Amino acid sequence: MKAEITQKIGFFLLIAALAITILFLGSILYFITVNGVKVLSWQFLTDIPRKAMTAGGVAPAIVGTLYLTLGSILFSLPLGLITAIYLVEYSPKNIIVNILRMSINNLAGVPSVVFGLFGLAVFVKFFGFGVSILAGSLTLSILILPNIISASYEALVAVPRSLREASYALGATQWQTIKNIVVPTALPGILTGVILGIGRAAGETAPILFTAATFYTNRYPVSPMSECMALPYHIYALMTEGTHPDQQKMIAFGCALILLLLVLCISALAIYLREKQRRKYV
Repeated sequence: MKAEITQKIGFFLLIAALAITILFLGSILYFITVNGVKVLSWQFLTDIPRKAMTAGGVAPAIVGTLYLTLGSILFSLPLGLITAIYLVEYSPKNIIVNILRMSINNLAGVPSVVFGLFGLAVFVKFFGFGVSILAGSLTLSILILPNIISASYEALVAVPRSLREASYALGATQWQTIKNIVVPTALPGILTGVILGIGRAAGETAPILFTAATFYTNRYPVSPMSECMALPYHIYALMTEGTHPDQQKMIAFGCALILLLLVLCISALAIYLREKQRRKYV
């Protein structure tokens, strides 16, 4: 009887926690959607900002956000996957490797502004990339790298040892086993880390504030060395430095809705690829 009561209390707490989470998430989505949809139009999506950013559109910010997000994944995914493969398949199991893994996990909790200052000092100043898409992408890639390494590590560890042994029994080398068996099997879990990385990279303001974003431009980026507008920084600029708060507040909500939809679309593509890959091994 006591066990049944405890179980019911536990289920009630779980359902209550889920309901509160959904309530807050739904409230945020509703608030952004209701306010943002008022300014959405084809012109808003395709035009440049006009009249002191009180009219026109936010197309340069959308393009800049896409470049920064995809650029950060382009740099961080190969490096994160290679690091995870080394930690799982090749590294010795000793205290140094354990410290390395702990350090990677700790990096995931470092405030983003610290990564922004690092990017400013290293990529903008030391390497001379200046305020550019390249500097911003590299900074964001370091920001999301710990998440991708951790997700890839857990996905690789979860691959059954029997699959490796069966591959070795057929005469495959360790690298052939990793390339043809382990990584494809772990790919759904790896893509989960990529999805989380996309969400964080697209929504960060502090790192690109120092390394990539500009307050206003009426031109699209033409090379990796170009500075760019970005939706997170554009929202920040409209809400803190705008001179026409009534008009710019609604544009900021529109930018927030576009950013949300942009992240959802890129994440949906990654989820599709994940599920497609998962079906091959089920």
